[in-house]
Amino acid sequence: MIIDSRAFARAGLLGNPSDGYFGKTISLSIKNFGAHILLYQSPELVIEPQEADANAFRNVYHLRDTVSLIGYNGGIPIIKAAIKKFCDYCDENSIKLSNKNFTIRYHSSIPRQVGLAGSSAIIIATLKALMRFYNIDIPVHLLPNIALQAETQEMGINAGLQDRVIQCYEGCVHMDFNKVQMDEHGYGIYTPIDPNLLPKLYIAYKTDLGKVSGKVLNEIRSKYDKGDEHVISTLKTIANLADEGAEAIKNQDYNLLGQLINANFDNRCKIMSISDSNMELVNTARNCGASASFTGSGGAIIGIYEDDEMLKKLVYSLKKINARVIKPYMI
Repeated sequence: MIIDSRAFARAGLLGNPSDGYFGKTISLSIKNFGAHILLYQSPELVIEPQEADANAFRNVYHLRDTVSLIGYNGGIPIIKAAIKKFCDYCDENSIKLSNKNFTIRYHSSIPRQVGLAGSSAIIIATLKALMRFYNIDIPVHLLPNIALQAETQEMGINAGLQDRVIQCYEGCVHMDFNKVQMDEHGYGIYTPIDPNLLPKLYIAYKTDLGKVSGKVLNEIRSKYDKGDEHVISTLKTIANLADEGAEAIKNQDYNLLGQLINANFDNRCKIMSISDSNMELVNTARNCGASASFTGSGGAIIGIYEDDEMLKKLVYSLKKINARVIKPYMI
């Protein structure tokens, strides 16, 4: 039997990056892009290398450009980390795994290092495949924690739960990571939002911005851990935008929602440096009349557009700065 497992890209709509700081977010599952896992039984446990894992290059410039875009590690270490944490979970819960091996193959169409959660999608898809292979049922609210541990504990990447939650639940979800809830249960309060209530959304991304999100977020983490009052206060402001956004979506107040999206990015600018290329991405979209904020750590933006004329303007203007525009679909 061949197990086919998928997890999709995600776009943070509001609350970024407060999820790692007992904040709140609204996030969307974007089915335009995804990570794909194929897993089947075999005599030995094998992780098949893909293009991102290659160690042969045309020349030094090819190596440099590859590392700049996808980092040093490729996908194999991510899958190893996912498998290890799956085993750890089973051991901790006295679950005995059957004595059988597998071959695992991965593929991802999610643009790398532009804030669309490509790494976590590979992990979630791997965990889902392992659950089916070993016939293990892990509660959906706990699965994001296992995925997060694979990155934070095993790979030393600074990340929050948001990406993993939406990739497990899919659709559109409001997430509340308040400290009391997290200290008591270890996971947040996850409330689905009807995607049909959302306005016309676009996503735009650059493929030449490759920047590891964990390194970007370290800038905020360092200040937060030192008790920087400005950072802590701004993160609370950003978190509150998710609550206001949930109400705006419920009331279909898209004008207010657009203002909140812009406010999310503007507040983020107060606590971390934004590259010129990322600022160009946001400002170009806003000059077309659309709202714009990061989907994640940078390299991709999300916002509201009013009509087809504005969408055409976005496509034309953003293409001139080497950015692609898509209409996300979630269902």
